[in-house]
Amino acid sequence: MPASFRAFVVDRPHDRFARGLRDMAPGELPPGEVTVRVGWSTINYKDGLAAREDGRVARSYPLVPGIDMAGQVVASGDAAVSPGSEVIASGYEIGVARHGGYAEFARVPSEWVVPLPASLSAHQAMAIGTAGFTAAMSVAALEERGLEPGSGPVLVTGASGGLGRTAIGILAARGHEVWAATGKADEAARLQELGAAGILGRDEVTADSPSPLESGRWAGAIDAVGGPTMPYILRTLRPGAAVASCGNAGGPAFATTVLPFILRGAAVLGMDSTIVPIAMRRLLWDRLATDMRPRGLGEDLTEVDLESLEPALDAIVTGKARGRWVVRVGG
Repeated sequence: MPASFRAFVVDRPHDRFARGLRDMAPGELPPGEVTVRVGWSTINYKDGLAAREDGRVARSYPLVPGIDMAGQVVASGDAAVSPGSEVIASGYEIGVARHGGYAEFARVPSEWVVPLPASLSAHQAMAIGTAGFTAAMSVAALEERGLEPGSGPVLVTGASGGLGRTAIGILAARGHEVWAATGKADEAARLQELGAAGILGRDEVTADSPSPLESGRWAGAIDAVGGPTMPYILRTLRPGAAVASCGNAGGPAFATTVLPFILRGAAVLGMDSTIVPIAMRRLLWDRLATDMRPRGLGEDLTEVDLESLEPALDAIVTGKARGRWVVRVGG
């Protein structure tokens, strides 16, 4: 390793918040068996919050944000992880309580490492990132509960975001009839290119209703919005259907009744990608490279580097980001 390397660091020296690029030394990296030369990372909403004074995400300072990383192993204390191999690391405490992907080098426990599938490049893996991984978790959970192609239409809310787009791409590639709900009318054509059979506007999926149950429309749903959309989803699910709850971009609170659950057997499946056991994490990444590979992978990306990272982090928190953002970390 070099004597120093570049990193984007958030800190609170003398109780004053600061952030920006600086040089780090290898000795500043946390303990772990695997040292990675980071090639690519991503920008997620959580990263944007970690880079804000009021974000309430960072659990320690100083901190290198970046909950995703992909790169090459340069040193390993675990015989199962070979130097020179390409790996992915995300979830757990990365970018929140220990240094993450916005540095040219990172160090992680070997049990957090996922081998990069042969049919994915590091760039493609970060085009998927935590958002796409969570989308894959959601599709897998719905299918494990009985959803299959031909069961009926599947709704994806927050469809113009990174998670929503990847969910549409996975569902469409697997033969499901998928509908996209978005408040961005100019995104409709792109969502249909990814495989959306139809588009719903924000007003329809956030409207109040005097009825606790409406006609059963959806065989399943993936909800990345939260409070504003969950009541609509629950009252329009078909009997026995489920919604995978994987985001709260619109807020966490919502009001509903028990009727969807006791009269239709509806279910809410919670998705938390940070605590997925490593064996399941590796399996899902293998599936993302094969039978769950999303349509449009690597397309319609916004790329930034460490020098242009700061405004991009602000953009995702203020709702100005579209689709997936990837960060070129290494040369």
